[in-house]
Amino acid sequence: MTDQAVDAEGVRLSCEDHFLGRTRELKELRADIERAGLDTLAGRKAPRARVLLIAGRPGSGRTALAEELVRAVAESYGDGVLRARLGEPDGTPVPVASVARELLAALEVQAPAGAAEDELSEALRQALADRRALLLLDDAVAAEQVDALLPDTPECLVVAVSGGPLTGIADVRPCTLGGLDTKSALELLSRHTGSVRITVDPRAAEQLVEICQAHPAALMLAGGWLAARPKAAVADLAKQLHAESDEATPLSRVFKLVYTSLPAPAARILRLLSLAPAGLVDPHTASALAGCSVGGARSTLDDFVALGLLHAVPSSLPEYEVPGCLHPLLKALADSQDRPAELQLARARMLERTVRLLQSSRAITETDSADAREKLQGMPRSLRFPSPRAAEDWLRIRKPALLAAARLAVADGELDTLARRLMSQLVRAMVAHFGTKAAAADLYGLHGLVLDVAERRALPREKAAALLNLADLDAQTGRTREALARYRAALDAGREANDPYATGRAMESVGGAYLELGDYDRAADWYGRALAQRLARDERAEAARLYGRIAAAHTYAGRYGEAVRNWRAALAGHRRTGDLAAHARALSELARVQEYAGHPEESLRTCQDAVEWARRAEDLRLQAALQLRIADTLEHLGDPAAAQLHRGTAERLLGEDLSQGEPGASQSEERTGERTREQTEEQAEEQAEEPKQDADAYEIRSTSAED
Repeated sequence: MTDQAVDAEGVRLSCEDHFLGRTRELKELRADIERAGLDTLAGRKAPRARVLLIAGRPGSGRTALAEELVRAVAESYGDGVLRARLGEPDGTPVPVASVARELLAALEVQAPAGAAEDELSEALRQALADRRALLLLDDAVAAEQVDALLPDTPECLVVAVSGGPLTGIADVRPCTLGGLDTKSALELLSRHTGSVRITVDPRAAEQLVEICQAHPAALMLAGGWLAARPKAAVADLAKQLHAESDEATPLSRVFKLVYTSLPAPAARILRLLSLAPAGLVDPHTASALAGCSVGGARSTLDDFVALGLLHAVPSSLPEYEVPGCLHPLLKALADSQDRPAELQLARARMLERTVRLLQSSRAITETDSADAREKLQGMPRSLRFPSPRAAEDWLRIRKPALLAAARLAVADGELDTLARRLMSQLVRAMVAHFGTKAAAADLYGLHGLVLDVAERRALPREKAAALLNLADLDAQTGRTREALARYRAALDAGREANDPYATGRAMESVGGAYLELGDYDRAADWYGRALAQRLARDERAEAARLYGRIAAAHTYAGRYGEAVRNWRAALAGHRRTGDLAAHARALSELARVQEYAGHPEESLRTCQDAVEWARRAEDLRLQAALQLRIADTLEHLGDPAAAQLHRGTAERLLGEDLSQGEPGASQSEERTGERTREQTEEQAEEQAEEPKQDADAYEIRSTSAED
């Protein structure tokens, strides 16, 4: 066992230096790795990784044994060790999709947001196909979880930790844990009490081990109780525990003794920790749950670590973990000693504190906003971060607990207002610190939760926002038909809410989905519907942009005359709004259509006009792209000398050699071609549009202004 002893500083000590006992179990597990499997004995090649199962009750040292085994054999697996937890502290299974995504992230493999469980499991198997890795799957609740994550290669090894057998997994090698041997159990006690108190009364110490049935977690609590009472004899503790014979297990017997010895405020904090999301606690969480100061909460949490009631998590922030074996005991105490209304109030305080911390973490990134600075200064000092980097570190470290808090708040069903505020601030904070692309997978889950609440509470505006955001992520990962269905549902919800923003964006997005699917007629039709709404609301800039989208749909369909007319309408709109950059890009696209239509001279004049507008807009990249287009057109018209001059101009603008493009770059490209000049233009347009996407794409628009 290691049961990872805790030093006086509250820091979990390493398994390597403090592992105790389990010599026989370790020897058998290592032998099982080398032992031939059933397939090998039958003359077949093993199709999948071997699974070693370490089974035992929570607190029996099963995870510690698994970690020690992993440490001992890790050198044989050159591609490293992957760890994942398959069960929540309350015993709820972690979805396989979440675990697979976590493991893919550890392998630095990008998984699309919103991917299904089967897709993620297959991606994980493919990522491990050519690797020799070791997977440690802790707290497995069901065999199906482990089976879905098994690599399809015998070069990998899986060490699974569970409370019972994994029925259904072929050739699994089980190792069932009981108590420690007496010598190791006594040594564990002596680490807390010192050797003198054990050696002066060895019979009492052995009696204590027997009462605890050599259960590591029970011995840890007993040792913590003795360490806090230097004058208490081991025999006194054994006598008190013997009197608690009504308790079902040794762990519950020792826990009851430790709990009843706590001061009332500390005992209340301890049982409220059963409400901590994912079993992860920091001083702010404990402070909010109990309604005490942050400093007082941290001092109490450190005391709990010394008593063996909590584990300190190695982190740059003070963070603690409720041991899984104690979670049901704490929950039972909270349910029996606190009224439901008090527990609900504690949850509400915790969620409110989390919302304010998320507000603070986002506000510190808005250094150019006077309102954000004023709001930040109005917050208590304990809620403020010293720098954007500190806020990002907090968000990254606390992300598992924050996401768990959102899931629990939605599942609760009684705190939907706080849940909505929490998800809104969590989305905004993640976008501010990580960006939409890096946070896409987590954002997908959060928008799904927003949708759940919106449907439950009949909030059509929020339903429309959630559907739009989910559809955007579907579209970005190539699930265009799924995105189309969600855009249509968002349109219905937006109409129900009488929200012109949602309906306009939904109609435009439906058009974009049809464009992606190659249905150009429907794309132009839906863009036209969105345009009609923009014109009715006198939204000139958006109307001009939609004229361009309609023109693009006609261009793809080969209707160049319609495309030219719509680009000219877009140009007129951009002139009225004074958007120089958009005007230059519209001229560039008009020139492209004229070239497709077989009017190179007209395209050349339009390009030259576009260069002037791009110069006014100070868009060097677009100027370079236009110079390349002019060069191609001049070559097509039989003037290679002039074409070379324009290519030289493009090189000077970009400061790089663009003359060595693809073969045939001087020819008129196909509609979907990937020529150098098109790539340059597209990059320019993407750069112009990215800030708008980050600002609007993930906004939950129905939240209150104060959030």
